[in-house]
Amino acid sequence: MDDPKTLVSTDWLAAHLKDPDLRILDASWFLPQMERDAKATYEAKHIPGARFFDIDEISDNRSDLPHMAPPPEKFISRMRAMGVGDGHQVVIYDQHSVFSAPRVWWTFRLMGKTDVAVLDGGLPKWEAEGRPLEDMPPMVRDRHMTVQRQSGLVKDVTQVAHASKLGDHEIIDARPNDRFLGNGTEPRPGLRSGHIPGSRNLPFGELLTPEGTFKSPDEIKALFEAAGVDLSKPAITTCGSGVSAAILALALEIIGKSDWSLYDGSWSEWGMYNDLKVATGEA
Repeated sequence: MDDPKTLVSTDWLAAHLKDPDLRILDASWFLPQMERDAKATYEAKHIPGARFFDIDEISDNRSDLPHMAPPPEKFISRMRAMGVGDGHQVVIYDQHSVFSAPRVWWTFRLMGKTDVAVLDGGLPKWEAEGRPLEDMPPMVRDRHMTVQRQSGLVKDVTQVAHASKLGDHEIIDARPNDRFLGNGTEPRPGLRSGHIPGSRNLPFGELLTPEGTFKSPDEIKALFEAAGVDLSKPAITTCGSGVSAAILALALEIIGKSDWSLYDGSWSEWGMYNDLKVATGEA
């Protein structure tokens, strides 16, 4: 089912491609070790009319942590410059299938914007279906934007530490299982291995089909439950740096669970400080 507030299909986007109030964002982002330039790949080919959303630049550059959520005034400034504003339906995709687009979906939700959806299957599905692409930059007109930050959708390290200690939230980690267990190497140097005490592990890839689209709501719910997640508790999603945590957040929204938040600092923050406890092995 297409839902312009969460997830839409390539068929839906193709049918609405020429809508005057549609804005499409390419939110591609790659891990540093991938050594790929997301903006260059956007400039080479993108869905017609798409603008490039630079996750690393549209962030809080006052923080030493990677791509933390931007202050509202910076978000407004960047969106107005991109011609994205009030009254627009936003659709976000990335050059994987589903990877970094949900992070930008979450950023819009954090700013109080709800007419925003992720393209299921992303650019690979769109391209595989022979749908149009272009390499021309879109014509942009400034558009007024207002935001109302939804502080309940984000958690800081102190709040997560309390939740870990009290057990009153389900903390769900989207990283691969070997990193959660403490057996894998963290992609960012200087971080300890393991997971937040009391957290559960649901690697984000398990939520997707082999074609790179989200599994059905019933399958998604079953995966959370199989991971030991008590869906009656409010949830906090986490990962390496707050990108794939948003995939879990979107999945929770898809199954109708709205009492979730995202730990923005994620393991880039938790794994750095020796005074924060780290667990290893199974949850």
